[in-house]
Amino acid sequence: MPHGVEYFGEVRVTAPARLHLGFLDMNGGLGRRFGSLGLTLDGLCTTVRMRPSDRLRASGPSAERALSVARTLCERFRWPAAADIALEDAIPEHAGLGSGTQLGLAVGSALAQLHGRAVPVRALAAELERGARSGIGIGTFENGGVILDGGRGPDGQPPPIIARLPCPEPWRILLILHRDGQGLHGADEVRAFHTLPPFPAERAAHLCRLTLMTALPALVEGDAEGFGRAVGELQRTVGDHFAPVQGGRFTSPAVAEALEWLEAEGIPGVGQSSWGPTGFAIVGDPGDGEALLAAARRRWADGPLEFRLCRARNDGAVVQTAGYARPAA
Repeated sequence: MPHGVEYFGEVRVTAPARLHLGFLDMNGGLGRRFGSLGLTLDGLCTTVRMRPSDRLRASGPSAERALSVARTLCERFRWPAAADIALEDAIPEHAGLGSGTQLGLAVGSALAQLHGRAVPVRALAAELERGARSGIGIGTFENGGVILDGGRGPDGQPPPIIARLPCPEPWRILLILHRDGQGLHGADEVRAFHTLPPFPAERAAHLCRLTLMTALPALVEGDAEGFGRAVGELQRTVGDHFAPVQGGRFTSPAVAEALEWLEAEGIPGVGQSSWGPTGFAIVGDPGDGEALLAAARRRWADGPLEFRLCRARNDGAVVQTAGYARPAA
């Protein structure tokens, strides 16, 4: 905060969820490892409202997690540990939708605004140790759309975004949420990566070619089926590699059953986001999406699954400020 100035008012940050569609190169033989393809979702978000206060406090869903983020950033940037943080909405935690990165960047951006500081999103991510394997959460926050990152390099920085493309407006994403289910995270996730066998170089080469020469051109041309076929193949390849540590190609047997049904209905672009358990299906026509949503809800009226139909989002996070500054007394 500039010397002699006090800031008042409110900051509100809304950060969208994302799908992690898969890693491209877990071999890393060329010096960069992982590389991720992701898609930003509309209608599912984390919203943080922050106001000045005499101390740090937080309320709402994921409040303790938000408070931990705020304490870390205030210590790292030497900001006053004073803010009232209200979580109006929160992406479900550990469901494969990017909750941790979006919460961290939303809280960090709000704190920076509240204290009159300009801090790049990637700097916030680095301080919070986000982007350890994937950069698509950062790309989601910054610009939205369909995002491709270039993998983790030897410098240890978050992966760079090497392509960002808009998702066609008519496309719809059918989400399959497993109530109270969680994918691997934290220490279990770290152990899983150490347990997995080496990823074959020729398989990584094929996935990179599949993404560059099939998925991205289909996206630009608005070919949902072509894009979906590429994503489906990516999902099968990566899911089978992770099967020993997540109990199968997909984490949740119930979600796996729904994905199998969707494939039988002629939808090739199905899979699991990150470690799951959230599943998804990419549908090119809004009417087809609505029909599949209704049929899925009838078929799984009972049980742990919840279905939602989303649009893709071609914008990043929204930062809104209200208030004024005046000379300090």
